[in-house]
Amino acid sequence: MAKKIKTIIKINIPAGAATPAPPVGTALGPHGLPIMEFVQAFNERTADQKGNIIPAVITVYEDRTFSFVTKKPPVSEMIKKATGRAGSQKPGKEEGGKISLSQAEEIAKNKMEDLNADTLSAAVNIVKGTARSMGVKVE
Repeated sequence: MAKKIKTIIKINIPAGAATPAPPVGTALGPHGLPIMEFVQAFNERTADQKGNIIPAVITVYEDRTFSFVTKKPPVSEMIKKATGRAGSQKPGKEEGGKISLSQAEEIAKNKMEDLNADTLSAAVNIVKGTARSMGVKVE
């Protein structure tokens, strides 16, 4: 018989640097999960991606066990890495950096499996939209 799912938790954590402190502890604590067990498993799985923010989707079962999947870093984090800046404080009014179309395509290719897009051009448009909302220009 399949395990019954109690809840699903989505959380963004720095790769290889999860700790029992918030946000991890506050997300898992109320569900009675073994926090250290998750922290160790997450850190092992993401040790090679240090410096990135990694979204994790944790499935909590009624018997207090869990499983989790890690995703690719958010598009906004990839754009920040490409520009070397955090974007604009006032998108639309001030420019927050520039990325080339080829950089946008590269980000789209890396993130494709997590994006809600069927074609590369649709994925590139998602990346362009994120860049625009950060005040970053795509050329």
